Amino acid sequence: MANSYYSVIYSDDDIVVLNKKSGLLIAADRYNPDAPRLDLEAEKEFGRLYAVHRIDKDTSGIVIYARNPDAHKNLSMQFEKREVQKTYHALVYGHPVWENLTVDLKLLPDGDQRHRTVVDKRLGKPSLTEFKNLGSVGPYSWIEAKPKTGRTHQIRVHLYANGFQIVCDPLYGGNQKPVRLSEIKRRWNGDETEERPLLTRLALHAYRITFAHPKTGEQVTFTAPYPKDMEATRKQLEKIFNVNPVAE
Repeated sequence: MANSYYSVIYSDDDIVVLNKKSGLLIAADRYNPDAPRLDLEAEKEFGRLYAVHRIDKDTSGIVIYARNPDAHKNLSMQFEKREVQKTYHALVYGHPVWENLTVDLKLLPDGDQRHRTVVDKRLGKPSLTEFKNLGSVGPYSWIEAKPKTGRTHQIRVHLYANGFQIVCDPLYGGNQKPVRLSEIKRRWNGDETEERPLLTRLALHAYRITFAHPKTGEQVTFTAPYPKDMEATRKQLEKIFNVNPVAE
């Protein structure tokens, strides 16, 4: 079932795997109690759901819910023990000189007045992310991120601490300029007053996840296709710069 909030990647009696749109909370949030929530929308289709992990409201992509207490306990334990493999894709400003980067910086959530996560060597919790440069595309680069811990805004902060900002990041970026084809393509001959931006929101997508199925114990992997705005951006950038972040 497709709707304006999510699409279903997989479901059975124990789990539901959804591809959520940007701007949607996973569960209740103390800062924004009235914001749209994925769990409430999906429960209309699946009945009672149990959250086992979170991704940022502004991030799109894969979210898993358990459908019963046993599955909830099993999956929660896998996340706690860091047995779940998570892969994200981000579009950032600039061009990293590294091909691979491991960031090991302690993070403290809600560390400033804007409720941002900050690097804090004394009070922060251990946080580890592995990054891979997937290629430069004009003023931007595609980055793969594999967080080994699950801190709030971890990928965004670890990139920021290394001099990179995710496109259209309202908290850590400062630059809210949307991605426009007219600013990337040399011979663009459209009408600038009529042009619709390719991307206007945080360019971070939870792309792939691997875990043990709570009932069978079998390793399963699910991939969430890019949503329309990110896919349109990917296609246009690939046409011009011949770099495809989702090439296997």
